[in-house]
Amino acid sequence: MQIRVSNRILDIPASDWNAVAGTDHPFTRHEFLAALERYDCVGERFGWLPSHILAEDASGRLAGAVPFYLKDNSYGEFVFDWAWADAYQRMGAVYYPKLVASIPYTPVTGARLLVRPDADRAAVTAALVHGMRQLREQHGASSMHCLFSDVPDTDTLCEHGFMRRTSCHFHWHNDNYSDFEDFLSRLSSRKRKKIRRERRHVQEAGLHMELLSGKQATEEQWRVMHAFYRSTFERKSGVPTLSLEFFLEISRTMGDQILLVFARHGSKVVAGAIMLRSAQALYGRHWGCLQDYHSLHFETCYYQGIEYCIEQGLSLFEPGAQGEHKISRGFLPTFTWSVHWIEDERFRGAIRRYLDEEHAWMLEYRNELLQTSPFRQV
Repeated sequence: MQIRVSNRILDIPASDWNAVAGTDHPFTRHEFLAALERYDCVGERFGWLPSHILAEDASGRLAGAVPFYLKDNSYGEFVFDWAWADAYQRMGAVYYPKLVASIPYTPVTGARLLVRPDADRAAVTAALVHGMRQLREQHGASSMHCLFSDVPDTDTLCEHGFMRRTSCHFHWHNDNYSDFEDFLSRLSSRKRKKIRRERRHVQEAGLHMELLSGKQATEEQWRVMHAFYRSTFERKSGVPTLSLEFFLEISRTMGDQILLVFARHGSKVVAGAIMLRSAQALYGRHWGCLQDYHSLHFETCYYQGIEYCIEQGLSLFEPGAQGEHKISRGFLPTFTWSVHWIEDERFRGAIRRYLDEEHAWMLEYRNELLQTSPFRQV
């Protein structure tokens, strides 16, 4: 197994990368990652330097890959290690650069050790981890982090000495609902009435919803949606890293995996949300609005997505990171994982103890939140 590093996914044929990553999960597709690089959504400007690990077999065929980035900050990760960086600084040590296996700006669970289906998974993953370690040594990075890894990759990396970190997001699961009313019928009376009231607020405001795939959306509709996306970050003093050109490209290359939700008041679009999907799951990513309407955020970002999942037979809806308010709307607390390799033994021990304590707290937190489930007890 030969290991090499690519600083440009654009230099890797899309067919080779997708033979390893597959095309079902939208965020690990070559088209998605290449658009990030082509339109400078990653790179020196934002401190996400592509350093993808590639494993090639004896014939030179790509057998495995890791979407890997050298970072000089912790922005856009959604697994927060600012306190770790601060501790390094107070001790006179250097935390950055670090290496991150992740999808930039995307807190969505998925594979990070990408392996060709017909390859020897154990051999390829071992080679990929070896390549990650080599690159860390080459850059003198303080640490390696794999964010929102699925269970197989989390377990594999823990076997290679990484430390597991537990987080909690809120996910909706499709219990073979026939329609939205069937979903509501499984909720307690009080929660059911609350959701109906919220949806009624939207209707009474004269708003109506429109759903389009990325392929159906015109460039002008994308301009409107991108303005919504940008305005949300600007209101929160954030940085809108994803350009209009990025969205237009993925709309062309993988538009059937993009869902746009528009809210209209008459002929005027007043709000919108961007979601992506796989064969089994829907992922809510961004939203924005021109002005406040009662419950419009819930309708645009949650209820339209739930209805879509039921109609399309999707089993999972991940609406985005954090938000305990999602529980009353049918999204239950669900563990997500990341794994971390810390080179400095002093910090490694301290962080391991912290992660153990954090895990115990997250177990208690999740169990407590489950007591507030909106679903009726059968």
